[in-house]
Amino acid sequence: MDIRQLKYFLTIAEEGQITAAAKKLWMAQPPLSHQMKMLEEELGVVLFERGPRQIYLTDAGKILFKRAKQIIELVDSTSKEIEDLKRGFRGTLNIGTVSSSGNILLNEGIAKFHKEYSGVKFEIHESNTYTLIDLLTKGLIEVGIVRTPFKNELFHCCYAKEEPMVAAMDKKYDWCGDKQIEMKELAGRPLIIYRRFAKIINEVCEFYDFVPEVFCHTDDARTSILWANAGHGIAIVPASAVTLASHENLCVKVIKEKKLRTKITAIWMKGRYLSLLAEKFINYFASI
Repeated sequence: MDIRQLKYFLTIAEEGQITAAAKKLWMAQPPLSHQMKMLEEELGVVLFERGPRQIYLTDAGKILFKRAKQIIELVDSTSKEIEDLKRGFRGTLNIGTVSSSGNILLNEGIAKFHKEYSGVKFEIHESNTYTLIDLLTKGLIEVGIVRTPFKNELFHCCYAKEEPMVAAMDKKYDWCGDKQIEMKELAGRPLIIYRRFAKIINEVCEFYDFVPEVFCHTDDARTSILWANAGHGIAIVPASAVTLASHENLCVKVIKEKKLRTKITAIWMKGRYLSLLAEKFINYFASI
């Protein structure tokens, strides 16, 4: 049993067909079938049950599938770790970030990281928290910069400072000169809601016994700010997101509501190899 055979076995198990697996592996079907026959003979068990259109794992096959994934991941992580050392902290760091992260990646801490590790390049994937979590679980990014709340059972987390949500509006919508407001004061006013927080905003409104008058939902905090700046309504966004887009016309009021507080968070998978580059990046993030 060798690494190559285990990779072949995993591909067959994941594809559910020898033909599809052979195509994915860029090899002919007969030698692939031969390799699996040799593996079964060596282990003394049957790994697959052949159906008319698909193959299924036996109990022995399920055990090997679990262990093979762990072995392959360990081999890959070892290779990556050695490669990190050989490169002397050079390479590309794949990270994901939400649009509402503000200037978190441009702040002093991250600037120091870039200065110390000037040979590091970045691949930045920008999307919403749930998409970034999906990319992280699939191994397409190493670190995600997301916002609470989210289910964190699968991840290690490094939290930045908590911040409030704010109501950002053109002067024509400003009904008072206060810098802080209660959530109930937004009843009956046209709201621009960042969809990421729509559920929790609706829950808070319900608690205060009113249904929010939603002018529009957006998938990007910057869009919320731009629309508010154009006078279309009142944007509800995290405080640090206001500076992401043009906001010269806006009055910004902190919403005094504990349920509407959020944190930028660096997350990475539990039980998975984390490159030395990613570890250093997280250390600098922790200094924010």
